[in-house]
Order: sequence, then C-alpha cells, then structure tokens
Amino acid sequence: MTVAAPFIGESTYWYLARGSGIISLSLFTIAVSLGLLTAGRISTSRWPRFVTESLHRNISLASVVFLLVHIVTIVLDDYVSIGLLEAVVPFIGTYSPLYLGLGALAFDVIIMLVVTGVLRTKMSFRIWRLIHWMAYIGWPVAVIHTIGIGTDQAWSLITVGIGVALVLTCGGYRVASVRRRSL
Repeated sequence: MTVAAPFIGESTYWYLARGSGIISLSLFTIAVSLGLLTAGRISTSRWPRFVTESLHRNISLASVVFLLVHIVTIVLDDYVSIGLLEAVVPFIGTYSPLYLGLGALAFDVIIMLVVTGVLRTKMSFRIWRLIHWMAYIGWPVAVIHTIGIGTDQAWSLITVGIGVALVLTCGGYRVASVRRRSL
C-alpha cells in the first residue's frame, strides 16, 4: 500500500529505497572500518583514538537512520510486495527469500549492536565485546544482501567493491597491530 502525497511519484519509493540502502551500507562499511581501526588501537598524535571512536559511534547511528528509511520505503513501495514483518524477520518473505532474509538478518544484528551499544555501561565489557563482534557477521551478510537483491546498476557494484576493499584493508591493519603487540 503506497502512501499518497503530491510530491511522491510511482518510482519515488523505489529510488529512496535503493539510495538509502546503498548509503546505509556505505556508512555501515565506514563504521566497521573505524571499528577495526579502533580495536587495532591505531592512532597518531594528530588523530587520537577517541576521534576514531566518536566517528565510529556517530557514523553507526547515521547508518541506522538510513537503514530505517530503507526499510520504511521498501515496505511502502508497491513495486515489490514486502511487508514490515518480512523486512525484519529473516527468511519468511516470498520475494527473493534468501537475499531478503539476509537483509533482515543483517538488520537484526545491527539492532542488537545498537541496543548493546546503548546498554554498554550496564553490562560487562567482555559480554559487550562478544556481542559487538557480531558486526563482523552482520556486515558481510549486508554486503551479500546488497549484491543479491540490490545491484542492478554498475555504480552499486562499484560502491560495494570499494567498501569490501576498505574493510579488508582496515582488517589487515587490525591483524598487523595484533601481531606487533604480541612480539
């Protein structure tokens, strides 16, 4: 069911859904990259760790805002019938059930990260960290969702490719920092 508004055309929701999805994934990619750099304790005198941590937190929240826009516009769009329940409960949808289910799973992981991020001071660091490692599962699941269901344009594949390269590079720095500390 499409909500009627004078400025909303037939394809407006479709464009909003695609645009907000790719922006959300891009921001999620930057947040994961910053998280890897923070966990790797990578900093300089000009770029202290607290700056990276603050950027990580704020970009993560911006990613969630765009993700919510993505989900709402997908549900409102008549192009493909996807209900709210299908958008948040993995693998129950009828439209592209695998890739839609992966998107719902990634959303659930992100919500879990947000909730535990808010409750971080009320839980042990060890439990928070264990749960927060779910981002390393949520991000590639979101990437696969994007490739499988949302990359009908070359620019979106290029965006995904750049994001994968960024995360792999930051992951490499993270691994190198662990090795340096263990020597």
